[in-house]
Amino acid sequence: MLHFSRSKIISICAISIVAMFLALPNLFSDQKISNFPSFIPSQKVNLGLDLQGGSHLLLEVDTDSIEKEKIEDLTFDLRRMLKKDGIKYNNLKVINDSIIFKITDATLVSGLVKNIKELSQSTSQNAVSAQSKSNLEIDINNDLINVSLTDDYLKQISISAVNQSIEIVRRRIDELGTREPTIQKQGTSRILIQLPGLDDPERIKSLLGKTAKLTFKLVDQKASYDPSNPTKAPVGSEILSSDSNSEFKYIVKKKVMVGGENLVDAQPGFDSQTNEPVVNFRFDRIGAKKFGKVTKANIGKPFAIILDNKVVSAPVIRDAILGGSGQISGGFSAEEAADLAVLLRAGALPAPLVILEERSVGPDLGADSILAGKIAALIGFIAVIIFMVLVYRSFGFFADVALILNLIMVLGILSLLQATLTLPGIAGIILTIGMAVDANVLIFERIKEELRSGSSVINSVDSGYKRALSTILDANITTLIAASILFFMGSGPVKGFSVTLAIGIFTSVFTAFTVTRLMVSIYISKMKPKELRL
Repeated sequence: MLHFSRSKIISICAISIVAMFLALPNLFSDQKISNFPSFIPSQKVNLGLDLQGGSHLLLEVDTDSIEKEKIEDLTFDLRRMLKKDGIKYNNLKVINDSIIFKITDATLVSGLVKNIKELSQSTSQNAVSAQSKSNLEIDINNDLINVSLTDDYLKQISISAVNQSIEIVRRRIDELGTREPTIQKQGTSRILIQLPGLDDPERIKSLLGKTAKLTFKLVDQKASYDPSNPTKAPVGSEILSSDSNSEFKYIVKKKVMVGGENLVDAQPGFDSQTNEPVVNFRFDRIGAKKFGKVTKANIGKPFAIILDNKVVSAPVIRDAILGGSGQISGGFSAEEAADLAVLLRAGALPAPLVILEERSVGPDLGADSILAGKIAALIGFIAVIIFMVLVYRSFGFFADVALILNLIMVLGILSLLQATLTLPGIAGIILTIGMAVDANVLIFERIKEELRSGSSVINSVDSGYKRALSTILDANITTLIAASILFFMGSGPVKGFSVTLAIGIFTSVFTAFTVTRLMVSIYISKMKPKELRL
């Protein structure tokens, strides 16, 4: 077991050198790393929120607004269906999330219920997924009809909205180039966001606070706005505020001519004539067809571009736009144009997000945490090195060399995986220091037992490594299982601890069993000691 072929020696040396190269960038600043040759890795370990500072946000998806929107859509569809079927009704209103109305002819109830169930299937297909059972509850009391959404359906659309919100939040943050953000679901309707190194939290809050629902509607030129009655608008139209000036109002038609769901790209740019910042957008095939048809039929009319129920701009259509692309201008700054492009590319949130909690972690706290972690790791490291040399002499020195290599390998693998190092992660590394020499202690004690029984030096060392191997593997496998459970069931900080612990298990087994065995083998073959002082 002490014999190493040349290929094994080369492999062990190559792995060690690669680990050193991977860990090397962590010793230099980003500016110096940019001057490195291309063959030297440039990836560093990412520091978590608690180490380099940043923003912590806890958001809640306003699922109540989704339920309200579904009830409004159902009310609209129900009115349209009753009108289409020629069924007379009265007192149709929404009370406690239920639609209540009376029909004048009670004999039409059975046929009406059938049509409402068909309406239910259509709603299900559009909202979440087609289901065999109805998503509506229909109660009938003579001529009084009560229609409401089922609890299961409301729960389903709520779960769907939260999952969709997480994905859109992730896209928006990724577009800004924020490194290693933590975005995860918390509870049933909350989203936890941690952004290490973020120096402009207000910008993130602004991005996440916008639903970014984009629509294109025609301005109602036949109506005039009455400042004394700002909420009154003609039938089929509505009054919306300007995005740049809340006192300026537009009267636009309620019908959506083109929706933001057909948008496939949006990029910030500059107007070729005025050189002002703008957002250039492009529709998919369906959206381009709609956009071309609308602009062709309404040349000379103002066309309102509406974002979150506010009019960004209302340019006059000069010519038919058939290419499926256009431009949004509204007196933006370059940063505002870039943020709007991010919002449009990421897509509209299904519901508003409410900021429940906001914390900022300063870089000074992170620096103190790093310093405390360094001091703890250094004290533990020195203590272990001194102990091993005092107790096991030259073999202890071999174990110390392996320990140093072990830490380098942990750092190199963390850099390669671009893992985020947090305070619990540092705790995992400190724990690895102790675990790294634990295997050597088992091996050396086994060797001492063999020597006391009268075995030769070579046989004692060989037997010591063989007999300790199963114990080392059993101990590390059980620890690895525990680390895996922590990773899959724990939260962010616990995951950071489990990652460094798991990496440390693999590296410590490699360095403690393989690297030290190689050094011991070279020592015995070169020095040929008659006895070992352990």
